[in-house]
Amino acid sequence: MTSLSVETLAAAGTAPITSAGNTQLGIAVLAGIAVIVLLITRLKLHAFLALTVGSLALGVFAGAPLAKTIASFTAGLGATVAGVGVLIALGAILGKLLADSGGADEIVDTILARAKGRAMPWAMVLIASVIGLPLFFEVGIVLLIPVVLLVAKRGNYSLMRIGIPALAGLSVMHGLIPPHPGPLVAIDALDANLGVTLGLGVLVAIPTVIIAGPLFSRYAARWVDIPAPEQMIPQRPSAELEHRPRFGATVFTVLLPVVLMLVKALVDIVVNDPASPVQRVTDVAGSPLIALLAAVLVGMFTLGRDAGFTKERLSVTVEKSLAPIAGILLIVGAGGGFKQTLIDVGVGQMILDLSENWAIPTLLLAWLIAVAIRLATGSATVATISAAGLVAPLAADMSTTGTALLVLAIGSGSLFFSHVNDAGFWMVKEYFGMTVGQTLKTWSVMETIISVVGLGCVLLLSLVL
Repeated sequence: MTSLSVETLAAAGTAPITSAGNTQLGIAVLAGIAVIVLLITRLKLHAFLALTVGSLALGVFAGAPLAKTIASFTAGLGATVAGVGVLIALGAILGKLLADSGGADEIVDTILARAKGRAMPWAMVLIASVIGLPLFFEVGIVLLIPVVLLVAKRGNYSLMRIGIPALAGLSVMHGLIPPHPGPLVAIDALDANLGVTLGLGVLVAIPTVIIAGPLFSRYAARWVDIPAPEQMIPQRPSAELEHRPRFGATVFTVLLPVVLMLVKALVDIVVNDPASPVQRVTDVAGSPLIALLAAVLVGMFTLGRDAGFTKERLSVTVEKSLAPIAGILLIVGAGGGFKQTLIDVGVGQMILDLSENWAIPTLLLAWLIAVAIRLATGSATVATISAAGLVAPLAADMSTTGTALLVLAIGSGSLFFSHVNDAGFWMVKEYFGMTVGQTLKTWSVMETIISVVGLGCVLLLSLVL
């Protein structure tokens, strides 16, 4: 492949690369998405390759020159990785420190020691929400499943009564709260304010996780009443450690980046003076990069050193945290390339033109697009990235609050009805020892509740903010 100049890449992101009409563009979008869906679901191709091929197919179907399509995809991939790649890496390091040091187990054991009887489902939501902040969804499941199974067995609880709240907490964090990849990419694509999105995301997450977790688990336990499978109870990460970090220090470390970003958002609203020394300090300290970097550096002492880790052990932990996220970074990057290709072939303008004649609110439209892609691909991250690319032009004239709510609407839609084409579906099924039908009646319904309640909360906030 010939090298592309900086000017060529810049030009690719500033103007449409095809003069195709709305009908041809509409067909091109459907064909491009169809290619991605078929490659992922039928041919089991990795999402990175599927998104790359789908982006090229989109350009071809739209009648764009292949060289310009490649330039658009490359520019979008580079911009996305540059924007969120370091944040994903820092989040992975913090999550690995939390897991390997026994900090996650310390949070779990401390909260469970104070929760009994009817309070247990609420304790599981709290545990999953706190631990789920810095952890990717799949890592969170692996970390919490032993706890869920042990609590259900020793306390003689219904597995669904304990498991659904934990899964709800993890899923809501994954779909709505940065620094998870999906929300981060949507914030970057829509040029949303991270602090405001984080604050509103917390407001949406609280009622959503309560309804989809402890409340729904009552019905899930009646529909699927199964014991914890003995053979699926693995060893806990901290079982072989002599020391674990203290509870207070662990919680402080996990919440540090969230607090820094929320303080920045609050100061931006209250002070609103770029020349103010206070705002200058919070703008730096509350930036995602600095906030997460600070949490990682603090975590090396509050988590690693308290667990008795040597410098060499800390170095190994950091190194091991980065390898598993290679696939995630590639998917996120390719998703950014697909998003930029959508914009550069003129799809954004097509959406703007068509939306003028539609009586569908922008937030609902974004949610519906994310739902459709989620159902087709099974990936919440792919759904978030693709939907953000499609509706990005609609965010141009929106307020800071409106853009943040648009991110949350997309995130809610990306969680809709997980089924057999979602890796998370099979993880839950196997760990809990359920049939496909039982998983659909519990996990899939829970995901749908999260999606619908999340949208409802977003729409309510849009009426008052």
